[in-house]
Amino acid sequence: MAKTKLHEIAALGQSLWIDNISRSMITNGRLKLLIEQGLRGQTSNPTIFKQAISTSSDYDAKIEQLAQAGKSTFEIYDELTIKDVQDAADLFRGVYESTNGLDGYVSLEINPQLGNELESQLKEGMRLWQKLNRPNVMIKVPATKNGLGVVEGLIAQGINVNVTLIFSAEQYSQVVWAYLKGLNHFIASGGDVKKVHSVASIFVSRIDSNIDKKLDGKSPLKGQAAVANCEIIYHKFQNFFGGNDFKALKNQGANVQRVLWASTGTKDPQYSDIKYITELIAANTVNTVPDKTLEAVLEHGVAKLAMPGDVAAAQQIIEQLRLSGIDVGIVCNELLDEGLAAFEKSFEELTACIEEKSKRLLTK
Repeated sequence: MAKTKLHEIAALGQSLWIDNISRSMITNGRLKLLIEQGLRGQTSNPTIFKQAISTSSDYDAKIEQLAQAGKSTFEIYDELTIKDVQDAADLFRGVYESTNGLDGYVSLEINPQLGNELESQLKEGMRLWQKLNRPNVMIKVPATKNGLGVVEGLIAQGINVNVTLIFSAEQYSQVVWAYLKGLNHFIASGGDVKKVHSVASIFVSRIDSNIDKKLDGKSPLKGQAAVANCEIIYHKFQNFFGGNDFKALKNQGANVQRVLWASTGTKDPQYSDIKYITELIAANTVNTVPDKTLEAVLEHGVAKLAMPGDVAAAQQIIEQLRLSGIDVGIVCNELLDEGLAAFEKSFEELTACIEEKSKRLLTK
């Protein structure tokens, strides 16, 4: 197949993943085609699974079979999502092998209802890892205070982790330290750190959506905050993984925890539909995009490095916002709370949908 924009962007050091999963895209050949076009990984979350299961009949036969076998609603959810992630991971196995473990990952989120219970989350992350039984999967853990302990604990067991719902630079720094501590624990127990991979998922567009509403309609700061925040985080990434804190681990074969830009679909129609792609292309990064954005990149994407840019200018944007009465740090904390609540709500709606389908299919 001819080279696409995804291949061109990958040559610059950024991997494009898709932020979606469904049974149909696995079985109808669409995911396989996207991989041939240069797609290098896949992420999921409770909202995505809710959409996939509630709006199609693709899962009905399996739901009926499991319900007839007396499985609980959670057990049915578990079987459906595990199967999708396993099958997608198998399709990505060639990418995983050809990139020597850099890409080819599919991510599955820990039950968001365990969000504030460290031991329960850790136990669940280990269970999912064992049940998935694929080297090219990542367990998604939210970057909450307790979540950081889960990240450290899973990495210490040699488990690949996608740390999600990162908004602020402060949050990001804490995530890196959790990753480094986990690697040191793993080495101390005799583990091979060459096999451990992780990404730090920075949520992007929601910052602009929130802050733009607070700004005057003609403000030159509109649409500036999210990318400025990312520039600052990428600068921190370069310092962390190019400095002494990582040097000893690197010498033992440890992998860089790549920054992953998430929530990169453009929500404001006034902005380019690939704004959060073209403005965030950087080496050693991932961008996980929704379907429409991926199609736009394939159609009219531009492969050109955008970072590192001028971090001082990015910091100035954040300062100008502060002087305008908008504290980006406070906004990030609010968005984290909203994100956690949204995923928990989606999980509740998803399990309610599965329960309703189970009852209907058993009585049809």
